[in-house]
Amino acid sequence: MAFGPNPPPIQPHLCVKGGIEAIAFYEKAFGARCTFKAMADDGARVMHANLALFGSEIMLHDEFPEFGGDLLAPPSRGGASMAININLSAPADVDAALARAEAAGAHVVMPAGDVFWGARYARILDPFGHIWSFNAPLAQHS
Repeated sequence: MAFGPNPPPIQPHLCVKGGIEAIAFYEKAFGARCTFKAMADDGARVMHANLALFGSEIMLHDEFPEFGGDLLAPPSRGGASMAININLSAPADVDAALARAEAAGAHVVMPAGDVFWGARYARILDPFGHIWSFNAPLAQHS
């Protein structure tokens, strides 16, 4: 179902070039699960997909410049304009997420490290031009 009960309050909707390949990458890199996919009439492009990942959900579609071109993939725009931040439970989870994404073909933009805001943090660029960051607290705050 494209719109199920209890959607997340904020839900990224990614535009990509190569929707089928993007779904496969997110499944491999992030353990995503495709919960809905509708293909365009051309049979080659993803009109809409929902992916469950990291306890939340994103939506995804291919570029459709014939519908006005207001949503384009990062390479068509000259690069990403935002990062999708994934908050994880423990510092080791950041290292594991980074390693899995890199093994799947992501480029490490910022290696995992402890940062000034008291977190373990890393950032990757996926093969479709989107930036993802992984963030976990170094210590529990009371």
